[in-house]
Amino acid sequence: MSGGGNSSGSSSIPANNNTINLHHHNSNNQPTVVHRKVAVLGYRAVGKTSLVNIFVTGSFSEQYEPTIESSWTKTIRFRKVHFATDIVDTAGMDEFSRLSRNASLGVHGYLLVFSISNRQSFEMIQQVNDVLLNSLGDLPDVPRVLVGTMKDRQESRQVSLADAQKLADLWKVPYIECSNKTGESVAETFHTLLKEIEKDDGLLAETGEVGCSVQ
Repeated sequence: MSGGGNSSGSSSIPANNNTINLHHHNSNNQPTVVHRKVAVLGYRAVGKTSLVNIFVTGSFSEQYEPTIESSWTKTIRFRKVHFATDIVDTAGMDEFSRLSRNASLGVHGYLLVFSISNRQSFEMIQQVNDVLLNSLGDLPDVPRVLVGTMKDRQESRQVSLADAQKLADLWKVPYIECSNKTGESVAETFHTLLKEIEKDDGLLAETGEVGCSVQ
């Protein structure tokens, strides 16, 4: 299922998207494995692919290559629960774009990405969010996290922290700024989205966040 080089070493994920009962571990005390699928949306050249790359493989490249669409798999562990997470890295979007089939079917949550050094990408992510909500129709409360990339480029910042936080508050979603170049807060973006996805279940509050790791 992986495109662009799945190097996570995780086992393949079954096609069945049904949620396992998270409140009961296996009788032999083996970790409970839960499948989750997330998608990364945003304008072109905002660092979506780099964000996924650094999270999954730990590698970073400053060379920009337009993405068509690719999928990766990463396991995120919260104590006794292992979240086998499919990550869909989408092509750059604008107000005329439509969600691909892979970025809409079976997706549990979304990272909405813009660059803090590109005001146009910030304006466009608001259009992308509209495209997302219109596509989902009767699922307006889908878990989302607003992500501002290129935090290391403070000297060229075009989107203030206040403006970004105001938008996140309007959408009632978390906001995180990260740097793909330094790796700062990259993992936090995915961990936060997972917490948003599982918020209603209460599992992460029950198990706590100590020992969170990626594999």
